[in-house]
Amino acid sequence: MKISYNWLKQFIQLDWESEKTAELLTDLGLEVEGEETFESVKGGLKGIVVGHVLECEQHPDADRLKLTKVDIGTGEPLQIVCGAPNVAAGQKVPVATIGTTLYDDKGMPWEIKKGKIRGEASFGMICAEDELGLGESHDGIMVLDESLAPGTPCAELFKIENDTVFEIGLTPNRADAMSHHGVARDLKAGLLQKDMNLELITPSVSSFHVDNRTLRMDVEVKNKELCPRYCGVTISGIKVEESPDWIKNRLKAIGITPKNNVVDITNYVLHELGQPLHAFDANKIKGNKIIVQTLEKGTKFTTLDAIERELHEDDLMICDAEKPLCIAGVFGGENSGVTESTTSIFLESAYFNPVSVRKTAKRHALNTDASFRFERGIDIDNTKYALLRAALLIKEIAGGTISSDAEDFYPKKFEDFQVFLTFEKVNSLIGQNISTDTIKSILSSLEIKINNVTETGIGLTIPSYRVDVQREVDVIEEILRVYGYNNIEFTTKLNASIASTSKFEDYKLQNIVGNQLAALGFYEILANSLTTPKYMELSTDNKSEYNVTMLNPLSNDLSVMRQSMLFSGLEALSYNINRRSGNLKFFEFGKTYHNYESGRIENKHLSILITGDLQEESWRIKNEKSDFFFLKGVINTVLERLGLPTPKSEPVSSDVFSEGLNYKLKKRKLVSFGIVNKRILKHFDIKQEVLYADFEWDAIIELVKEQQISFTEIAKYPEVKRDLALLLDKEVKFEELYYIAQNSEKKLLKDINLFDVYEGDKLPEGKKSYAVSFTLQDENKTLTDKQIDKVMKKLQSSFERQLGASLR
Repeated sequence: MKISYNWLKQFIQLDWESEKTAELLTDLGLEVEGEETFESVKGGLKGIVVGHVLECEQHPDADRLKLTKVDIGTGEPLQIVCGAPNVAAGQKVPVATIGTTLYDDKGMPWEIKKGKIRGEASFGMICAEDELGLGESHDGIMVLDESLAPGTPCAELFKIENDTVFEIGLTPNRADAMSHHGVARDLKAGLLQKDMNLELITPSVSSFHVDNRTLRMDVEVKNKELCPRYCGVTISGIKVEESPDWIKNRLKAIGITPKNNVVDITNYVLHELGQPLHAFDANKIKGNKIIVQTLEKGTKFTTLDAIERELHEDDLMICDAEKPLCIAGVFGGENSGVTESTTSIFLESAYFNPVSVRKTAKRHALNTDASFRFERGIDIDNTKYALLRAALLIKEIAGGTISSDAEDFYPKKFEDFQVFLTFEKVNSLIGQNISTDTIKSILSSLEIKINNVTETGIGLTIPSYRVDVQREVDVIEEILRVYGYNNIEFTTKLNASIASTSKFEDYKLQNIVGNQLAALGFYEILANSLTTPKYMELSTDNKSEYNVTMLNPLSNDLSVMRQSMLFSGLEALSYNINRRSGNLKFFEFGKTYHNYESGRIENKHLSILITGDLQEESWRIKNEKSDFFFLKGVINTVLERLGLPTPKSEPVSSDVFSEGLNYKLKKRKLVSFGIVNKRILKHFDIKQEVLYADFEWDAIIELVKEQQISFTEIAKYPEVKRDLALLLDKEVKFEELYYIAQNSEKKLLKDINLFDVYEGDKLPEGKKSYAVSFTLQDENKTLTDKQIDKVMKKLQSSFERQLGASLR
């Protein structure tokens, strides 16, 4: 939110530097995120001086150019080539000297330099209105008052306003500060704590009176819950034209483009007092009647941006006797607004239900200054005052007469909140004793009414503008921010407690695995849990009926909670690959969300994504592509690090993978992994192979807790290795051989390793060769050749019997 310092000083006469004011506003909770300088004329006319045209002759080589001699008060006249048709000798004109910066109609700067135009030297530029930013005319140069002395800076002749604009990061609860008056009110309270008791100046509306009653509008509010208060007045005989400079400068300073005097005044009062207003062309209101109501679902309505919208049955509308005119609190209609031909207006000021306005604005994807304020809750007691303020400004600036009474529909007055504040609670929450007088002073400065004071506390009435202050703790927060967080003393005593936690806590296991993966060259990613429903079409694992759908999505692409970790991970891969970073190893801890018939469920997962080469390109290392077996090795390392035994594997059934495996332990699935289907990769424009693993993290945590870890001394006796070259059927997997060996010899067999696989024309058809090494060790004595031979014969016999293997 932008706040003009000059505008702020209309409410509170403060002569501080802007930096000190910004610091105090930040201390009060209105954080100033930045400052910028505003000039009503960009560049401030620096380098522009009054020049006296001494001579004006035809350019020798150009019919449309003139050769002038101009005195700018430096003693030596300048030669300037000018193309304006109205330039003549004897004129006083604005001259941009060499080195002056001017700005084009898009605000882009350009510098006046010495140059030659059609062979004649030119040492400056005689300027038109639009070139200086003083108007829009480009018919010719500006001609100034003849009495002006050459060399007079033009900045002294025109009322150029310089202002400092604060960019305030307003939190959603501070609806009371969504105006210059609201910010000034906070500033006054803060200054009081610095012993500066300045008056808060509020614009007077005491001069408001009805001139005649020739244009009365009947107001009917059919939905009192959505519109608890509605005010309006008619003004006749106005002239719609350009606003005066002081209004235009105020609006421009905060980034609003002036339109015409009536619209500008409604915007001015909006940012002055925080009350949205709307001006209707009274001649376009049929039946001289305003009806506030909802319409049937599907009713067509064209808004000011010329877009036809389909209304919802809960959208509150401002209508006349025949048609809708405006979406209440959100956006005006195309054919009811003020134009240059408007002579009479109906001026509206209302309080609309914040929830209703927010839902309507979201439904139609509209975000306006009015809806921004209505959504957060405006001051209902300010509604009529703001109407009268705007009516007086319109009468003053646009002319006209007040042609009706100020209608005020307010059947059920809002009651202000009553809060009892206890001193003990104040001191315990703040952590420091604050005197009763200081508390009362702060509350009074915030216009919080003190009803009674007792030994234990204070009875308070909260003003209507503080819609967020409804509890005792809210009042304490108000006291603390005005008192100053920086004024709270720190104690020299530090209290801390040590929590007893299990080594199997989720975050501890995540740290273990995360550190391990990072050491292997992986990067952790954090993806959005919201995703697009289109991803449900990419795999049969995800069903649209299981989607957890957002009731109020930010966009269609973020309208459901993810059912899989894969697609958000592929988005990250695609983003990096498109930026020429193709060798990637990612992991993510996150959740998936499912809406089953039995209820909604969240499942925790660890996902791993690998693509590209294993190492970055180097002259020392031959490039190797990441493959399925690298992924499998990473998965095995993770499970081993968590102390889980070797799991059983089975083919994966998910269409996410073109090929892959499931790991299971105690009949529970631990992880699915494999090569991602090219059909899915094509959707993300990924043309290289991607490996993916999806860990069922909840199941892993439970199994880790069940595992008993035992420790033994390192054996003192040597290991022995023996190899077997086995001829097997092609369908036999190493896993089968592994488990047969483990079950055949449990005492002495310590490790089994497959170190070569051969398939070729030198073997019988349908066969392959495995070269396997077996590590044997006795922890109590050195193995003898007899014992070793016995074990190897036992293993060979098991392989022959169960797998049909033979030695090569």
